[in-house]
Amino acid sequence: MALQGNVKVLVPCGSLGSGVRESEIEYGLAKGANVIATDAGSTDSGAAYLALGKSKNNRGAVKRDLGILLRAHAKTRIPIIVGTAGQAGGDLNVDWTRDILLELVQELGISPKIALLYSEQERASLKAFNRQGKVRPLPPLGPLEDATIDACEHIVGLMGVEPFVAALEAGADVVIGGRATDTAVLASFAIWKGAPWGASWHAGKIAECGAQCCLNPADGAGVLLTIDEGGFEVEPLSATNRCTPHSVSKHMLYENSDPHYLHEPGGILDVTGAAYTQLGERAVRVEGAKWVAQPYTMKLEGAAAGNYQTLMLIGIQDPDVLNNVNAFHDRLLDALYERTRKSIPAEELGEFHISLRMYGWNAVTGDVPVNVPPPREIGVLLVATAKTQELANAIAHACNPYFFHYPVVMNKELPSYGFAFSPADVPRGQVFEFKLNHVVAVEDPLSMVRMVWIDKHGKAIAA
Repeated sequence: MALQGNVKVLVPCGSLGSGVRESEIEYGLAKGANVIATDAGSTDSGAAYLALGKSKNNRGAVKRDLGILLRAHAKTRIPIIVGTAGQAGGDLNVDWTRDILLELVQELGISPKIALLYSEQERASLKAFNRQGKVRPLPPLGPLEDATIDACEHIVGLMGVEPFVAALEAGADVVIGGRATDTAVLASFAIWKGAPWGASWHAGKIAECGAQCCLNPADGAGVLLTIDEGGFEVEPLSATNRCTPHSVSKHMLYENSDPHYLHEPGGILDVTGAAYTQLGERAVRVEGAKWVAQPYTMKLEGAAAGNYQTLMLIGIQDPDVLNNVNAFHDRLLDALYERTRKSIPAEELGEFHISLRMYGWNAVTGDVPVNVPPPREIGVLLVATAKTQELANAIAHACNPYFFHYPVVMNKELPSYGFAFSPADVPRGQVFEFKLNHVVAVEDPLSMVRMVWIDKHGKAIAA
């Protein structure tokens, strides 16, 4: 399909549920938006959301945002595209978003043609791909083992533009997609309409976080992309915000190790020749990006459930501690391990772990500060990790007296540190982690994606 004129993509926010602004949607519609496209998730908050099939976003917030978009669709008939639904894009996450959509459809009395794109993968299929040599690791991981696949609660493959294009080609009004690259969600409509792949992918990358590519990210939620044969333009949906060449170009650095190249399913976005030009006060024109086709691969994300944790938190202003935080940390940690081993039989204890996070000192980096003046106070977080929640709780109970009263100077009166809660121990639940950082080679971009069509009642229908 050859592009006719240009394509206008309304990106309402950085993530569905983060706060769509109705005035901005009205602005984008008035400017002639052809589609509304938004990401709805991320791996930023860890593996739990894929492993559990839940969203970190409030259900009411997602329903509010999606409702604003659906009313815009009802008014204009332009399609809505959502990717990485329900935070993680697994099947359960897609279904959670689907149910919200169906509630809204009934409340608004509309009947959009709905396509659901599922990108969760079956373990047997991935093992077969692995045996065929189609799976390769990304640094720092090594070859994929079947045991790693079996350990995962859910595994998703990151979709490119092709499944979204297929849904649009079949007439979808609303597309709720599973795990996809943020960029693909925003680039898909323009590519379907015949826009250059380089400009479309580059525009999608710049706008993936909504107003984050603007001069003042807090002033507004979304942006409007105008993609044509020569490149694209980006402007804020907020009338009081503006884009600059710097605010736009710097977004190539966001979550990307190389500001010139972006690896996506089926190719590499090359922006080494991109030029950013100010248009008036508020918009930026971008030209020069190229799309370099590559053998098609889909990145795999797999989330596994692990051990259980219990937390305790104290605040310390004791000058004896603050004058030698490093020594206090080491001595207290040794004492906690010793007390735990004395309090709980070894055959019951099994493998366990205790860590102390010294907030205000080195909790973020773990690096031991050198030649740094004593802090005014520190917060100390104890994390007990064990094979069951009951055992993690028992470790915390064993550690409790030492954790709250352990002195840095042994012959002085025992201190009492400030505990944050009573009871002091807080069961955190199970620990989740990502186990896969691999890509799988596929000949057909749609082969690992299931497309399901439903009516306004949620019943499966033919496309």
